Amino acid sequence: MLLAGERAQVCEYARRMTADGLVVGTSGNISVRVGEHVAVTPTGVDYANLRPEDVPVIALDGSPVDGELKPTSELPMHLSVYRRAEDPDDAPITAVVHTHSIHATAVSTLVDEVPPIHYMLAAIGPTARVAEYATYGTDALARTMLAALDGRRGCLLANHGTITYGSSLSAAYHRAQQLEWCCQVWLLARSAGAPAVLPKIELERVHDKLRTYGQP
Repeated sequence: MLLAGERAQVCEYARRMTADGLVVGTSGNISVRVGEHVAVTPTGVDYANLRPEDVPVIALDGSPVDGELKPTSELPMHLSVYRRAEDPDDAPITAVVHTHSIHATAVSTLVDEVPPIHYMLAAIGPTARVAEYATYGTDALARTMLAALDGRRGCLLANHGTITYGSSLSAAYHRAQQLEWCCQVWLLARSAGAPAVLPKIELERVHDKLRTYGQP
């Protein structure tokens, strides 16, 4: 089976998204790229029952390569990230995670960008922008998303959710979790008053430190 390992990864992380509360039902989607091929969650399938053979493989031009099921309706966003997004540190982009996480979605209705409420926002960028609203599954949404991703590894989608990417599926998923957590912290702090935020120079300092974070 083509991209068997990557298709199994997509199933594993799709179920994890549900368990972690980042999606509800069949919302949200995940993809992994290998060369010119992308393994991506199918549309309208319960993730609890998702099998590797259910995960379609698509070419970067959007044409089907392997699998019987239709890909997610958000395929234009995923393919746009792989074709046109640029990582701030020139790392390869091999995975995309799109969530409907509740706190980030709520924040997307309030502001144009998530302020630097915590240093872990540097996993995304100096801030996390909110892409202008466009109907789901459209090229218009892919365009507004790309604008918001400029110089960032993730963004919020107005009245919709989030999207993050990484050089691995674990990295992209970790960023989705961190973005949701930062949004939750900001909402909680904002409900009690006017939260203090970190200066831009501190986010830049943390960004540099994160490059060498973890085990070699």
